[in-house]
Amino acid sequence: MRKILFRGTATALITPFLPNGEVDCAGLKRNVAFQIENGIQALVPLGTTGETPTLDEKERESVMRVVVETARATHKNIPVIMGAGTNSTKKTIENAKHAEAWGADAVLIVTPYYNKPTQAGIVAHFSAVSAAVKIPIIVYNIKSRTGTNIETPTMRKLAQLENIIAVKEASGDIAQMTDVLDQVPDIAVYSGDDAMTLPLIALGGLGIISVVSNLLPSQVVAMTNAALDGDIARARKLHFDLLPIFKGAFVETNPAPIKYAMNKRGLAAGSLRLPLVEMTTENQAKLDAILMQYR
Repeated sequence: MRKILFRGTATALITPFLPNGEVDCAGLKRNVAFQIENGIQALVPLGTTGETPTLDEKERESVMRVVVETARATHKNIPVIMGAGTNSTKKTIENAKHAEAWGADAVLIVTPYYNKPTQAGIVAHFSAVSAAVKIPIIVYNIKSRTGTNIETPTMRKLAQLENIIAVKEASGDIAQMTDVLDQVPDIAVYSGDDAMTLPLIALGGLGIISVVSNLLPSQVVAMTNAALDGDIARARKLHFDLLPIFKGAFVETNPAPIKYAMNKRGLAAGSLRLPLVEMTTENQAKLDAILMQYR
C-alpha cells in the first residue's frame, strides 16, 4: 500500500459564518483546536460539508490558512486535506495548485458532478489532475451528489496514478466497498458515511472522513480507534451509541443538521448560505430529541 496519510478519523469541517454572513475565522480556529484537542487524526476543510461551492477564492484561502496555521501550531503533524474537486478539470487543477501553495498535505477530489462523465471521462479527469500536481490525491466517490458512480474497474485504473493514495467511499454500497478493498489493495479506503465506518473497517478500511465528528469528535475517534485496534465488541457498542446522531445528521441536506446541532452546543457554526436553508421546525425537534442523548 502507498503512503498512508492517516488512520482513524478525519473531520469534514463545516465553515462557520458570522451574523453578517462573512466567514467566522476566529470561530473556525476554535473549532480546529477543539478537533485536535479531542484526538482527531486529520482535517478536511473546503469539502461539501464546508459549503465550498458558495465560497469565493479569497474566502477559500482564508479558511485554508486558518486551518493549516492552527493545525501546525499544535506540533502534532495533523494532516490537512483540502477539498479541491469541481466539475471542471481546469478549475480542479487550479484548486489543487492552490492547495499546494496554501500548505495542504493532500487534496480531496470528487467525481465531476452534473456533467456526468463516462468512466473513461473520469479516468481522463483524474489523470489530468494527477499530472498537474505533486500533492497526494484522495478520490471522492459519492454518486448521490454527483450522479455518477466510480466503478471498481475504473478505481483500479485510477490507482495506477502514482499520487492517488486513497478513496473516500460514499457510494452507500457495501458490496462495492468490499470489491474496492479486495481488488484495489494499493490505496487506502476511507468511509464517507459515518454509519458505514465500522463495517468498512471490519473489511479492511482505514477510517472515516466524518461529519458527526464536527460535534462529537472524541466519541467518533473512540469508535474508529476501537475498530482499528480489533476491539470489535467495544466498537460495536460505540457504533450503536452514535447511530441516532449518525442518522440525525442527515435528516436534511448536510450540513444543515450538523450546523444546527453545533449552534445548539455553543460551537461556532452560524447560518447556512443559500441555496441551503435552515431545517424545518419538525426536523429541528427530531434533532433536539436525539441531542438529548449526548452530553
